[in-house]
Amino acid sequence: MPVKAYNGTFGRPELIHLLKRSLFGVKKIDMTIYSGKTLSEVLNGLLGNEMAVNPPVNNYNDATLSDPTIPEGQSWVNAPYGNGTINSRRLGSFTSWWTGMMLDQAPTLREKMVLFWHNHFSTETATVGDARYSYKTNALLRTYCFGNFRELVKLVSLDPGMLKYLNGYVNTKTAPDENYARELQELFTLGKGPGSRYAESDVKAAAKVLTGYRLDANAITSIFDVTRHDTTDKQFSSFYNNTIIKGQTGVNGTKELDEMLNMIFLQNEVSLYICRRLYRFFIYYDITPAIESSFIAPLAELFRQSNYEIKPVLRAMFGSEHFFLIQNRGCMIKNPLEFTVGLCREFEITFPVKGDYVNQYYMWAYIKSQAAAFQQDIGDPPDVSGWPAYYQEPQYYELWINSDTIAKRNVFTDRFIASGYTRNNQKIVIDPIAYTSKFVNPGDPNALINDALEQLYRIDVSTATRTFLKSILLSNQVMDYYWTTAWTDHKNDPANAPKKNIVNTRLVAMYKYMMNLAEYQLA
Repeated sequence: MPVKAYNGTFGRPELIHLLKRSLFGVKKIDMTIYSGKTLSEVLNGLLGNEMAVNPPVNNYNDATLSDPTIPEGQSWVNAPYGNGTINSRRLGSFTSWWTGMMLDQAPTLREKMVLFWHNHFSTETATVGDARYSYKTNALLRTYCFGNFRELVKLVSLDPGMLKYLNGYVNTKTAPDENYARELQELFTLGKGPGSRYAESDVKAAAKVLTGYRLDANAITSIFDVTRHDTTDKQFSSFYNNTIIKGQTGVNGTKELDEMLNMIFLQNEVSLYICRRLYRFFIYYDITPAIESSFIAPLAELFRQSNYEIKPVLRAMFGSEHFFLIQNRGCMIKNPLEFTVGLCREFEITFPVKGDYVNQYYMWAYIKSQAAAFQQDIGDPPDVSGWPAYYQEPQYYELWINSDTIAKRNVFTDRFIASGYTRNNQKIVIDPIAYTSKFVNPGDPNALINDALEQLYRIDVSTATRTFLKSILLSNQVMDYYWTTAWTDHKNDPANAPKKNIVNTRLVAMYKYMMNLAEYQLA
């Protein structure tokens, strides 16, 4: 039975739900782009392609260091390694750039999928140790995030960053290293589910298949060294139908990887495992037996029938009746990147312009550092398993919130609705008046509160909460006109500082309160 498609009303609540799960926060322009379109048309846009990406640049030259090979403002991704200090600066450039990609994302699913695959094929920049390799891994995930999963697994297996991270580059016939061979099966393709019954002998056999690959730091790629490849036959267990991969000599040794992937992808558990991962990342963490049979199983069947193309699965998942169930809305705790990047995007915080790349990267780095302080450091997940919030039973997303991180989240929102962050005489801060001005009827306190809650929250709030928010706008007065008059007076005389201050003070207090409530943590 196929995944049941959604055929209900596709209005603003459904569109916001879909965009909140697909993007890092929803800007008003995102809503404008997709408003009035059918679900199918919106999915076409979310799964569409964007323009080519500009790679990270040298933003790091200063009085203490100057990159001798890459001028300021030019990309370093294909440059010689340099030295440890330069590499460290480039790593900072890379993660800042990546944060900027999320902040400036087009209204498509691509950036969320890059993060999904980064969590799935986890690598750590500190272990990889070469910013060029880390960028190359990111570029690979970015290119293939909607593509063919089998092809992606093969390319990840040969990726220089992954070879470095999981010791594939030291895996030789005389000293087989089982690290990548184990994770290929346990984390990247089959998982640890009930249908994943590969044996320890399969890890050893897979390690022999993968011998011979090493790194070429000058070309920034991986190469196959025939002298290091194990040319013996590789015997796999009954889980793989006792398959024997015949040992190949010379350059034909690379064909063994294709044979092994063909063998692995014959297992239905691959499709089931990946669909469970997608479900936990985009819908909810609790996969009940009923959900497994009625949703995961048919989605996995579609994955197999589509020859492991990712896009049909995403279209079916986001276009399903199950995705739009009321219980699946507002049930996720925002991960730290959704929280920080989402705030910047939803409040449309202005960052330094493209030409001012030094300050632009500084500000991107600050947002990245805040997400890291909340336990999600892009480029450096805790280990090869990714972030525990996507696999650790029974807490899952609840791991994002504790006494330390919730306090830090509140400090972050308080700062951005008040003083913001300043560096080099540049400031990033929420402009509450500019933000509010984009609502349809900001002079009406009831309409303003409704619009703000619709965009910033995923579940409704109590009447008491709405009443309190309104009291902030009315400065504890009773009649709506206390806000309407204040707003109109400012708009008619925007240069008048006292009138502006009255409006700004009330808006700051209202948005600060909204972002401090538990509802703001939900996506």
